Amino acid sequence: MLKKLFLSLLVLILIGAGAAAFAWQQFNQYMTSPLALEEPIESYIVERGRSFNGLLQDLEKQGVISQPLFVKVYARMNQLGNKIKAGEYYIDKDLTPIALLDKFVVGDSVQHSFTIVEGHTFKQVKQALANNDVLEQTLQGKSDAEILKLIGAKENHPEGLFLAETYQLVRGTSDLDLLKRSYKALEAELEQSWAAKAENLPYKSPYEVLIMASIVEKETAVPAERPKIAGVFIKRMQIGMRLQTDPTVIYGMGDDYKGNIRRKDLRKPTAYNTYTIDGLPPTPIAMVGRDAIQASLHPEIGRALYFVARGDGSHYFSSSLKEHNRAVRDYQLRRKEAYRSTPEK
Repeated sequence: MLKKLFLSLLVLILIGAGAAAFAWQQFNQYMTSPLALEEPIESYIVERGRSFNGLLQDLEKQGVISQPLFVKVYARMNQLGNKIKAGEYYIDKDLTPIALLDKFVVGDSVQHSFTIVEGHTFKQVKQALANNDVLEQTLQGKSDAEILKLIGAKENHPEGLFLAETYQLVRGTSDLDLLKRSYKALEAELEQSWAAKAENLPYKSPYEVLIMASIVEKETAVPAERPKIAGVFIKRMQIGMRLQTDPTVIYGMGDDYKGNIRRKDLRKPTAYNTYTIDGLPPTPIAMVGRDAIQASLHPEIGRALYFVARGDGSHYFSSSLKEHNRAVRDYQLRRKEAYRSTPEK
C-alpha cells in the first residue's frame, strides 16, 4: 500500500515538474522572441502616473504583447514595475518583450527637434513654439515681460536672448523649459566667447556683442561673410561713423514695414534707426547663432567701409564712397530677377 502511494506521489511530482519545465520553456521563449507586430508603432505614449498593470492592459489591447502575465512575472522577478519612465516611445516589431521593458526602464524615448532660426525675431520664435504640437503650451496669453520673468532673465527685452540652434527634446517638454534652455545656452556662449575676444573692440559688455551679432545675422546669408560684415561695422564705430544698416530700420518700423524701405523711412528717427542714431541700437534685432557671435568678437577689419548686396545673398565690399556708389549702380539700380538684398530668414 505504501509502495503504491509512494509511486503515485512520485508520478505527481514528475508531472508537476514536467509542467513547470514546460511553463518555464514557454515563458523564456515568449520573453526572448520578437513582438507579434505587423508594423512598428511610431509613437506609443506611456503617460505619467500610469500603473504597471494599466500599462500591460493597454499593451495587450494595442496588440503589442499577447502574454501580459509573462511580462508581469518577468517585471516582478527583476523589480522593474516601478521603474517605468513616462514618455513617447518607438516600438520596433523586432523588439522582444524583455527589450521593450528595458526601453521603458531606461527611458529611451523618441527624440524630437526644435530649431530657433538664425535671424528670426522673438515674435517669430513664439509663433513657432505655439505651432509645435510636441511641446506643452504654457506661454499663451503671457506678455514678453512675464516670459522674461519666468525664465529668470535679467534683461528687460526678449529680442536676441535665445541661442539660434537645433534643440533635441521629448514630447511633453514645455515651451518655457525650451526657452530656459536656450537662454542659458546663449549666456554660456557669450560668457565663454567674451573671455576670448579679440583686442581693441568697441564693446562695453557682452550684451553689445549680442546686438552687433544680431545685425550681422540679418545682413548676410553667407556664413563666410559674417566676420567681414562685422569688421565693416566695427570700423565705422571706431571712426565715429553711423552704422547705417537697413535691418535696424526695418526692426524699428515694426508692423509698419511692408517689404520696402523708402527714403523717408531712413530719415524717420526711431530707437533702432542707425541712420539717425549713433552707435548700436538699444537691443538686438534678431536671434543669433554661435557663428555670428564669433564673427562679432573676431571680425575681419580691413579697408572696407561699405558693402552692397549683389542680389544673390552675398555682398560687394568697398573701401571708398565712390567705389560703393558704383557698386550700388551695378547691383541695385540694375536689379535682376530673384534679387535679394537681405537674407531670406
